[in-house]
Amino acid sequence: IVTVNCARLLKADHHATNGVVHVIDKVIATTTNSIQQIIETEESLETLRAAVAASDLNSLLESEGQYTLLAPTNEAFEKIPRETLNRILGDPEALRDLLNHHILKSAMCAEAIIAGLTMETLEGDTLDVGCSGEDLTLNGKPIIANKDVLATNGVVHFVNELLIPDSAKTLFELAQESEVSKSTDLFRQAGLSSHLT
Repeated sequence: IVTVNCARLLKADHHATNGVVHVIDKVIATTTNSIQQIIETEESLETLRAAVAASDLNSLLESEGQYTLLAPTNEAFEKIPRETLNRILGDPEALRDLLNHHILKSAMCAEAIIAGLTMETLEGDTLDVGCSGEDLTLNGKPIIANKDVLATNGVVHFVNELLIPDSAKTLFELAQESEVSKSTDLFRQAGLSSHLT
């Protein structure tokens, strides 16, 4: 699937006497802002803006290159427990891993993303892309709220849930989500849960 600034190429290679015509499905608008500038001007990304500043990722997101940012909205940050959010925001390494888990190494317009694709993040983990009806899904969830916001150095998709990588979780959080959750209960009963958090 070929896209031109996220417009889908419908018909290619119509030859004319003075050139060639490719038919696309939307008007291409002028793009002037970098990904960082989009974060700085969009009200719904206020929490993300603070997190990016705290992790020194500003320079990456305004540099030349082609990235995809899965931008968690304020709503996405509000969905996770306050204690978990404060812990991640207060841990520079966990915060950087969290944000890098939302950045892909290449620009991926929604039209060009094929269901069943596995995409690698800057953090080094992978995200599975699928679809549910008309909606794109990430790791099985239809969480992309607004797609194909173009930047000079890539594309931004707004997501309404936070994608937390294992590297940004405590042992306790990982255990609760896995097959050892009963062991976690035993640690709690023994008064040792603080070691896992």
